[in-house]
Amino acid sequence: MSSPAPVLDPKRTAQDRTMHHDDPATAIHDSLAPQPGDIVVRKTRVGAMSTTDLDRQLRDRGIETLVLAGISTSGVVLATVVEAADRDHRLYVLADGTEDPDEQTRDVLLGKVFPRRAQVIDTATLHTLLSP
Repeated sequence: MSSPAPVLDPKRTAQDRTMHHDDPATAIHDSLAPQPGDIVVRKTRVGAMSTTDLDRQLRDRGIETLVLAGISTSGVVLATVVEAADRDHRLYVLADGTEDPDEQTRDVLLGKVFPRRAQVIDTATLHTLLSP
């Protein structure tokens, strides 16, 4: 006989989420303060596009190519790669600009999963691509 599935209290689950927008730890650091014309969105889920108007703002500016990096390769970077690829953006993921608590998971994502949807490059290659 199997045990019944646990019942999750949605109010408690929402309260326990880290990185709430009112938490001072989520503030944009002064050295990275947005400049006039910069796109700023407040996301409420892992991916950068599912709960924001980021895709529309990018398209309104004619931006089709995105360069992704981050400290949660198996979370935010993965979700954003999938969302942006589904919206037909051209994607680059910076291999040396990503990190993850699980190194093996990061390596599998960079080596096997992301190349199906993005070009995985390093920052030196990005610099070369951006040089005149």
